Order: sequence, then structure tokens, then C-alpha cells
Amino acid sequence: MQNVDPLVPPVLVLGLGNILLGDDGVGPALLQEVRALYAGVPDVECIDGGTQGLALLGYLAGREAMIILDALASGRNPGAVSVLEGAQVLGCGFTPATTAHEGNAGELLAAAQLLEQMPGRIFLIGIEPERMRTELGLSECVARKLPSALVETCGVVEQVLAESKRKTDGGTPAEPA
Repeated sequence: MQNVDPLVPPVLVLGLGNILLGDDGVGPALLQEVRALYAGVPDVECIDGGTQGLALLGYLAGREAMIILDALASGRNPGAVSVLEGAQVLGCGFTPATTAHEGNAGELLAAAQLLEQMPGRIFLIGIEPERMRTELGLSECVARKLPSALVETCGVVEQVLAESKRKTDGGTPAEPA
């Protein structure tokens, strides 16, 4: 992990996915909702990473935490929301990009680790896709789950902000339950 830069907002919320591939666009769709809620919060930066892949590397350095919003094909029911942290994110088996129109969170995280630019904590809010084919818009079952994914995302953001505030106030984080 690289030292935290005081000029960079400590929390990065990064929406990933291709909006031209149906449910793969769930990350950017969810990011729009998060951005609307945190627009005036200076400690949170929301970036629509789309399919930029390794071009996003510069956004990771100097962060306390990164929250990735993305489609996560894990074999669960379409629309299922997963919240992963740390090693779970790194080990969730991202598939390699096969075209220039695919982003790849796995490659981005591997490069950040190699270059010691990994944020202190990483999270993934993943939504199980139903359809990932050329089409605009989310499937109905995935779109219905956006509010619950938003609640999960905001919970993670608020947790990270509270822990960051305790550090700057000189307090110690609460004991885990």
C-alpha cells in the first residue's frame, strides 16, 4: 500500500462495466446513484471507469479505500448482491479481458499491487448479471436490485468514512464483533 495522499479524497468509488452489454453496465448505473448521494462529500470521489482497465491505475494511488461496483458472475441468482472485502476481492476470479471494450478489475488490482499503489482497503459490491450481451439497459431483475445494492454501497462508504474519522481524531477503531 502506498502512503495516503492528503490531497486525494480517501475513498474512491469506482463503477466498472460496459453499458453496451446489458447487465455488464450495472457498475456505472449504480455509480450514478452513489454519485448523487455523495456529490458534496469531499472525502469521497466517484469515478465511472467504464471499460478503461489499466488506464484507471492512476486513480488508485493514495487512497485509504476503494469500493468497486461491478457485475459479478458467481453462479448465484440474477440480481443477487455480494459484498466482498480484501482477499475475497483479490481472489474472486476475474476473467481476463479479451477485447479493448472490456475492463478488467483483476488486472487493475494486480497492477496496483505490483506497483504498490493498492488502496489500504478494497471492497467489491457485485451484482449477479442475468444477460451480458449487446443491448442497452439492465435486465428487469438486475434493475430491481439497484436499491439494495445502493444500501450496501452506502453502508460500506459510511463505515470507511467513520473509521477514517476515528483515525484523524486520534481514536481507535472499535473492536470487531
